[in-house]
Amino acid sequence: MSSQDSPRSRISRRQVIRGLLATGAFGATSKLWVGCTPANDSSTSSSSPAAGKELVMGFIYVGPKDDFGYNQAHFQGKEGVQGVKVVDQASVPETTEVQEAMRNMIEQDKATVLFPTSFGYFDPHILKLATDYPEVQFFHCGAMYDAAKHPKNVGSYFGYIDEAQYVAGVVAGHMSKTGKLGFVAAKPIPQVLRNINSFTLGARSVKPTITTQVIFTGDWSLPVKEAEATNSLIDQGADVITCHVDSPKVVIETAEKRGAFTSGYHANQAALAPKGYLTGAEWDWTKVYSDYVKMIQEGKTLMNGGIPHLLRGGYKDGFVKISAFGPAVSETAKKDAEAARDKMKAGSLVIYKGGLKDNTGKEVVPAGKDYATTAIELESMNWLVEGVVGKTA
Repeated sequence: MSSQDSPRSRISRRQVIRGLLATGAFGATSKLWVGCTPANDSSTSSSSPAAGKELVMGFIYVGPKDDFGYNQAHFQGKEGVQGVKVVDQASVPETTEVQEAMRNMIEQDKATVLFPTSFGYFDPHILKLATDYPEVQFFHCGAMYDAAKHPKNVGSYFGYIDEAQYVAGVVAGHMSKTGKLGFVAAKPIPQVLRNINSFTLGARSVKPTITTQVIFTGDWSLPVKEAEATNSLIDQGADVITCHVDSPKVVIETAEKRGAFTSGYHANQAALAPKGYLTGAEWDWTKVYSDYVKMIQEGKTLMNGGIPHLLRGGYKDGFVKISAFGPAVSETAKKDAEAARDKMKAGSLVIYKGGLKDNTGKEVVPAGKDYATTAIELESMNWLVEGVVGKTA
C-alpha cells in the first residue's frame, strides 16, 4: 500500500463518496453509512505489461478472507493475479451494502472490472450497478447469464467443481466402513445439488449401495446449525462428512473431534483435521482470474463480444483440483481417485449417464443420452440422485 493509500486517506475518500451518494439512492438507508474498515480492505499493485491506463480490478467477499472456505479460495485466487492493480473488501453482506462497496471501488479506486463473488450479490445488486455503470464489467461467480434480460456488461463464471467432488466421492466410498456418508449443505440450488449428486455418484462407483444423507442448514454461514448437522449425521452412522457451506471450518473440526473422516471443500482444510481429512474439492481461481486479465489486456470485453458471458471450466481447464490425500487414505483409494481424475482431465468420464434416476425413482437423465459436464441441463438441476437421503424442498 502506498503512502497515498494509507488507511486514514482511504477512509476519508470513502466518506466523501458516501456524502455524494447521500443525495441519491443510498441516502434513505442509514445502514449504508457504516464505514469500510481497513481490516476488510486491501490494495495490491504490480506493473502492467499493457500500454495505456492501468487496469484496476475489484473483489468483494461475503465473509472473511481466512475462513478456510469460499472466501479464502477467492482471496487466494486474487493474490495470484499479476500485471494489474487489485483492490478488495471482505465481510460485505448480501444487501444494498454491496452496492455501496461496488460504487466505492468504481468511483474512488477507478475499478473498471469487478468480481463480487457471493451468490446473493447478483440479483438485484450487480444487475442494478451494471445498469448505472455500463462501461464497467461485472463478473459474478455462479449466476446464469440471460442475454434476453441481463445487461451486456455482466458475465458469469464458475468451475465444474462437481468433477472434483466426484473424485473425492471415490475416496469416501473406499474409506467408509458404515456405507453412510454425510453432507452438510446450505441451500438446494443447482450448484449445491450438483456437488451432492456428484460426490454420491463417485462413492457409488466404488460401493453401489452407499448412501449420502444431506442436511440443509438454510444459509451459507450458520456455524451453530452446521455443528448440529454434523453431529446429527455422525449420530446416524455417517463416518465420512463433507459439506457445501461458505466456511467448512466448523464441519471439519466437529467431525475431527467425533473421530469421523472428512472431505473438504473450497480450499484445503487439512490443517483442521490432521487425522481424519481424506481430501477435498478445491478451486483454482487464480487460473480463472488470470485468464480474464489476459483477455481484457488484449482488448476483449463482455460488451464487444470478446469475453464470453458464460465462462465455465473443469479439470481439463485447470479450474478445479483435489486436496493432497490425508494419511488415512488407502493406496487403493488413491489409485482409483487418480484414475477418475485422469479420465476427467481427458474428458472420458461422464458423471451423469443416460437412464439416471433421482431419489424418488424418476428418470432425470433420458435413457440413451448422457449429460456431459458442460450440458446446460445440469445448470438448472433441481433433483437429488438415487442414493441421496433428503429432499430439495
